Amino acid sequence: MRNPRIHTSAPLQAGQTVILDDNAAHHVGKVLRMQPGQPLELFNGDGSNYPAELNEVGKKQVTARVLREEPSTCEHRLRIVLGQVISKGDRMDYAVQKSTELGVDTIVPLTSERCDVRLKGDREDKRIRHWQQVAISAAEQCGRATVPVIAPLASLGDWFGQSHSCDLRLVLHHRTEQALDQLPPPAKGIALLVGPEGGLTPAEIAMAQEHGFRPTALGPRVLRTETAPVAALTLCQWLWGDFRE
Repeated sequence: MRNPRIHTSAPLQAGQTVILDDNAAHHVGKVLRMQPGQPLELFNGDGSNYPAELNEVGKKQVTARVLREEPSTCEHRLRIVLGQVISKGDRMDYAVQKSTELGVDTIVPLTSERCDVRLKGDREDKRIRHWQQVAISAAEQCGRATVPVIAPLASLGDWFGQSHSCDLRLVLHHRTEQALDQLPPPAKGIALLVGPEGGLTPAEIAMAQEHGFRPTALGPRVLRTETAPVAALTLCQWLWGDFRE
């Protein structure tokens, strides 16, 4: 059985004793009920894993001693930035979780004309922190040693202006015959736009195209907003990323 993987924000190096963050300490002490001397694996997003051993599991703090540093063998080679229009309920959580498992680098929550969710002020900050924790938990589970960044909430127009560092820019749109396998391989990464439950408006599709986004279909059926990034990221990894030899 694989040792539990725990994310921490602390710097890590061999021989160091680390005080685990509150969330990590709760998971180790209260959820997993681990005891001193038991092994675990720490990571902080720097691309390496750190096998460790629990020193102390107390009410006030949980500490672990780092044994060594091991470079991760499961990091992706394809840079992907996902622009996901936010949705109700747990649909956004699902999209963040599965996108993390599929190797996305950055997730940008977006607003659009047909977006039914309105976030402002403290509510917005709370949701961004929540989605970041969803990404951390997914990275712990899937073995990634990096964690996708959940960017601040942005409008479509603002994100279009920030996406030009990716040379392949895609907007999922079922009313097109352009398929992924007909596109050139990306050299600098992929920017992937997924619309809301009601879809992007024609004006938004046109604005995306003005910024170099290619309307792309994933087949003859209309996918849900939380299903679309999973299908698209899997195909991107198959064509140009993890699944290529």
